[in-house]
Amino acid sequence: MSHRICTGISHRTLGKLIEELAQPWLAQQESRLRARRGRERLRAEGAGPGRELPFADRVIVTLVVLRFQLPHAALAVFYGVHRSTITRAVGEIRPLLAARGFAVPGQSGLRLRTLADVFAYAAAEGVRLRIDGTEVQVRRPQAGRPGRRAFVSGKKRQNTGKATAISDQDGRLLWLGAFRPGWMHDITALRTEGIEDLLRHYPDVTADVDSGYQGLARDFPAQITAPPKKPKTGAAPSQVNER
Repeated sequence: MSHRICTGISHRTLGKLIEELAQPWLAQQESRLRARRGRERLRAEGAGPGRELPFADRVIVTLVVLRFQLPHAALAVFYGVHRSTITRAVGEIRPLLAARGFAVPGQSGLRLRTLADVFAYAAAEGVRLRIDGTEVQVRRPQAGRPGRRAFVSGKKRQNTGKATAISDQDGRLLWLGAFRPGWMHDITALRTEGIEDLLRHYPDVTADVDSGYQGLARDFPAQITAPPKKPKTGAAPSQVNER
């Protein structure tokens, strides 16, 4: 599983990533255990039952899930553990990866962690952005859970989680965020992240979007470019040809 084909990164980069995330993960686990115990530990660190999945493997399975969206149950078979162990590992490692931010092409020391960082970078470097929403199928929320229906996507007709991806004009990913249940519209998810305020603050930043962001293109015509609306059923041939 540690092969580059599975993780998307070389063994050397993988080793550096595991080393970088180890300390934050240990601190996160100790904080969680302390909150659960309600006091400091009584035994030395490392005492007690061993972990079913070592930390390095937790990083690897998370990278594989993010790269291929493999079912957690399938990875559990590969590692000989319960599915919940894989789910727990992904839930621990994903926030640590997200906190690292996104690397900027050609600037190894710069990382973009927020939507505001992306706009500041685009304004400084004259980068034209590409904005699009993406959906991933998720397990159906438990019956009786508040907001359960919010995960039902109107477009895919299944339970999904939605995220917004922003890349530069060459298609290189700069940010992935605005994670919302699948029912929420693409443009609403971005508005809750404050994109309208950022567009006003950075009037020179421009972006290409798909038809899901027609409202944003209407409000900021000089900055946002969206494809024209689809003609209505029965529209005149002249209106169809305008597309």
